[in-house]
Amino acid sequence: MTDDVVEHRRLIIAGTGISGLSAAIYAARSNNDPLLIEGDEPGGQLTLTTDVENYPGFPEGISGPQLINDMKEQATKFGAESRNGVIEDVRKEPAGHFRVALTDGDVYTADALVVASGASARTLGVPGEDELMGYGLSTCATCDGAFFRDEDMLVVGGGDAAMEEANFLTKFADTVYIAHRREEFRAEDVWIERTMEKVEDGEIELLLNTELTEIHGTPEDGIDHVTLVEHPDGHPTEKLADSATADEVDEYDFDVGAVFYAIGHTPNTDFLEGTGIETDDDGYLITEGGRGGNQTATGVPGLFGAGDVVDFHYQQAATAGGMGVMAALDVDEYLSERERAGELYEAEVDAAAADD
Repeated sequence: MTDDVVEHRRLIIAGTGISGLSAAIYAARSNNDPLLIEGDEPGGQLTLTTDVENYPGFPEGISGPQLINDMKEQATKFGAESRNGVIEDVRKEPAGHFRVALTDGDVYTADALVVASGASARTLGVPGEDELMGYGLSTCATCDGAFFRDEDMLVVGGGDAAMEEANFLTKFADTVYIAHRREEFRAEDVWIERTMEKVEDGEIELLLNTELTEIHGTPEDGIDHVTLVEHPDGHPTEKLADSATADEVDEYDFDVGAVFYAIGHTPNTDFLEGTGIETDDDGYLITEGGRGGNQTATGVPGLFGAGDVVDFHYQQAATAGGMGVMAALDVDEYLSERERAGELYEAEVDAAAADD
């Protein structure tokens, strides 16, 4: 072991969202000494949610940040530890353990790793996006909606997140517009019904078969307007790029004071490249799955995945929490087997580094 290693743990958990914290609660109760690395989005997506109405056990609902804080307190009560930091690189060492390097230079080792690092909001890459992110353009309505009170606002997307954010923004906006590149939404029926009620009330207007192609404004003055394209058959940017259908696309400027992206997420898995772990084409971790135990195991022994970094389909708080529990149980079985076989790593941490 090199002398720059801060500490060796039985288990490191990457991420402190609901999946990571659920894993920490179970792992701590199993005496697996979990250390949580918070990442660049401490608390995960739930910290951006005002009211969680569908998490079991809270008939009146609970705020996302409160739920995360309560779970963190529960994990700490059973012996889990956490620290600020972002994991830069993970390596599987020849002895079977993991070397976990953080961006601040700290290095840890661990016998097992649970990756619960979640997924980050996607963007479009259109002109004006980089300059105006944080200056009228946002990926979090609950964080920034109140800053644009009485403005017209545009939500881009057609899934549950877009419907939820649009409904939330009606608290502040003059009118909320939803731009979706197809005719039909991908959201659950309950969200579509809520949205259509707001449409009937005049609080939301739908811009179907429509895509955003440019955002206009300045950091000093915010967003002035956007450029939209529309085609009756949907996917207008594809048709605009095709000379055979470009003349059929309607391109126009549209006045709004704020834009909110709700177009999905990218799993945070780049730091795992050095492990040789298998992902799908979108970067989501591929786990064992199936019906028996070890469902959260990856193809790298000792490395387990849970939550939105694995789940591209359900992406719910309750399912993420359940996957965290499964990961902790799978880890416990893995560590127990290695311990019985005398295969756990015998760490020799430099005393000076451990005292820092």
